Amino acid sequence: MNKEAQKRTPFADALEEYCQQQMVPFHTPGHKLGTGAPCREQALFGTALRQDLGLMYALDDLFQPEGPLREAMELAADAYGAGRTFFSVNGTTACIEAMILAVCGPGDTVLIPREAHRSVLSGLILSGAMPAYMESRYAGREEVSLGPDPASLQAAIAAHGEAKAVLFTYPTYDGLAGRLAEMVQIAHQHGLIVLVDEAHGAHLAFHEDLPADALACGADCVAQSTHKLTGSLTQTSMLHCRKGFPYTERVAAAMALVQSTSPHYWFLASLDLARQQMALEGRALEEKALFLARQARKQLNAL
Repeated sequence: MNKEAQKRTPFADALEEYCQQQMVPFHTPGHKLGTGAPCREQALFGTALRQDLGLMYALDDLFQPEGPLREAMELAADAYGAGRTFFSVNGTTACIEAMILAVCGPGDTVLIPREAHRSVLSGLILSGAMPAYMESRYAGREEVSLGPDPASLQAAIAAHGEAKAVLFTYPTYDGLAGRLAEMVQIAHQHGLIVLVDEAHGAHLAFHEDLPADALACGADCVAQSTHKLTGSLTQTSMLHCRKGFPYTERVAAAMALVQSTSPHYWFLASLDLARQQMALEGRALEEKALFLARQARKQLNAL
């Protein structure tokens, strides 16, 4: 990671500079920088309405980025060790749908866990791909699913030799990080493309005491909910492709298919700013969070 370059926030800066130019808006949205907004909307959002912009080609185009937005996504790729990173204003749902659409077509088999998010099912419906389920382990005493392990992956591969891809949920929605690196290696040995729903793992790459993030484990395409844990606005996420991933351009086309053609520039700027914070301060912030978590665990275990 280039720490000096990570100090930059190119898209957030471009948005702020545009808003300072006192432009007369002959463009959407129809509230015209708040002047035409309902009174209660003006009271609720105040001067923030002046930054409620989208589809401003002076600021760059989400689906054909050539300026500050492209630089912002390149900085995100550098921060996470990706070959290419895409910003999402339609959440991780869009990212998961896009990565399935990019690699699968009608009739293709995808191995998935029973704990898969509903967006995985949406991606299967949109692509026409067929699911084949990996068996999950279950901790009866704790009443928590542990997800699939290498043995259940091997069994699923043996039963579905036609499978084209495998999708893992990592961490699980109960916060458990399984043996992903080992399972990625097994999947690649059998020629499978590895997709990861890392919605709750956008923070993992920034502290060595946390489980390794999915890209570090060798995954091909990883969807992360930046808004869940690392500070961007609700509904914003990132999709990372590993370096050299041959389906990257198809991922770009799929992201354009599943996202709004009126992306909110607040959202995009918040992704830029969240990336900067994690790149520069992520380890220190997570060190504090880990300390508090360990203290809470110690006190709870003493009851």
